Amino acid sequence: MNSCIAVRDGQKFIFTRIGDEKQKVKKQDQLKEILTDSEFTMKGSCAISLLLTKLDIVNTILMIESGRSVIQQKTGRLKSYDSVCKKLEKKGLEPDFNIALEKINDLIGVRAICAYVDDIYKVAALIERQKDIRIIKTKDYIREPKKSGYQSLHLILEAAISFQSETQWIKIELQLRTAAMDYWASLDHQLRYKRGRKEAQLIDEELQQCAAMISSLDQKMLKIRKKIDKI
Repeated sequence: MNSCIAVRDGQKFIFTRIGDEKQKVKKQDQLKEILTDSEFTMKGSCAISLLLTKLDIVNTILMIESGRSVIQQKTGRLKSYDSVCKKLEKKGLEPDFNIALEKINDLIGVRAICAYVDDIYKVAALIERQKDIRIIKTKDYIREPKKSGYQSLHLILEAAISFQSETQWIKIELQLRTAAMDYWASLDHQLRYKRGRKEAQLIDEELQQCAAMISSLDQKMLKIRKKIDKI
């Protein structure tokens, strides 16, 4: 009798697991569709265009004040389906779009490369003053770098876009960094997936040393520019 109960319990457990797997696959398919071809992608593209235009305006204002271009480069992107899935898995979260929208700040991302460290904060200050932008959170990894050595100023913000005759607020992450910071971050991203377990600690230490050197270089270049400004 007990063996019959055990069999029924075992079958129930198997059916439950199969049901859970089907539900997970269904959520993954829905997530992929939303992130690749949906109203969200259209809104995201509009939000990116808006913020890139804002950065052009900010750069023009600062160029008039300083006589030089402050923003050297800018890009925008929608996070790929694979990247979203990896981030959700890393956080121990289900592959669900609503969860991703709430827990992942950079589903929609814009990055601007500035000439000098102080330019980063000038750009951020002008972005914060925009009436159709509201700052949700600021993460300053320049004044307080990550343990890895990563440096950048992140502004988690919402931008107002007109979509289908109504105003909607779309969450975007704006990353502001110097060319040196961007160079380090790009190489760190590439090397991160090639590190073996034995070499990981040594490589991490070397990357931290490189990050410190880059920070020192940024500060030296800023001091030189300020000396020139005084002449």
